[in-house]
Amino acid sequence: MAHVTTHTRFPGARMVVVGFVAMFGLIAMPAIHQRDAAADSDAGETDPHMQSGAVESMMNSASMAGSPHMRFTAHRTPTPDDLARADRLIEELRPALEKYRDYHVALQDGYRQFLPKVKLPIYHFTNRREGFFENFSFDPTKPTSLLYKKTPEGFDLVGAMYTASRRATEEELDQRVPLSVATWHAHVNICVPPKAQRATADRTKFGPKGSIATKAACDEAGGTFYPQLFGWMVHVHPFETTRERIWAH
Repeated sequence: MAHVTTHTRFPGARMVVVGFVAMFGLIAMPAIHQRDAAADSDAGETDPHMQSGAVESMMNSASMAGSPHMRFTAHRTPTPDDLARADRLIEELRPALEKYRDYHVALQDGYRQFLPKVKLPIYHFTNRREGFFENFSFDPTKPTSLLYKKTPEGFDLVGAMYTASRRATEEELDQRVPLSVATWHAHVNICVPPKAQRATADRTKFGPKGSIATKAACDEAGGTFYPQLFGWMVHVHPFETTRERIWAH
């Protein structure tokens, strides 16, 4: 079970983690997260096909509701407290994102464009530092990724993405963003082709959109099976005007 804290309940937790990282570097990172990071890096970052497939499925998660490669949190009946919590989150996030309407500021703050050479409807600008801290704590003003739409002039900020440890329970995810308002998703049952074959692998079989969705089938195909690739994710579009559009997935 992943330990999740929010900045409202434990305001000093994030700074404690910052201190340990500054003092001890990766030694401060629990071994379990080091293994997760290494696996994600090997499976995704060295394979542009894997990356683009994952991003496309992220941005079209609702259409992949029946896919064996996507897992969604169960929807809950909203309560007045849920709605109030979700609204407070947006009230905090909106002003925090204003400066990032200029994507150059995002770059200065450590956000890096994911797959800059691949044509996508929405680009994720990801801050690895914030993504690391979201494994342990949650600050709604510091999302892991910023979502931009490409324009002739540059980029237009349209939203953000929060992440959480793959080991987070639905109760822990609900503490961050109410599951009655938003739907978290995870990329699961992914078969990655052997490194030597990644450039020429059959993408109808391998990856986030491939037909292989079990370890047995992946082993038979000579691939490496990942029960879950990356952590939990949820998109938010704080500049929209209704809750439904703000938390559309």
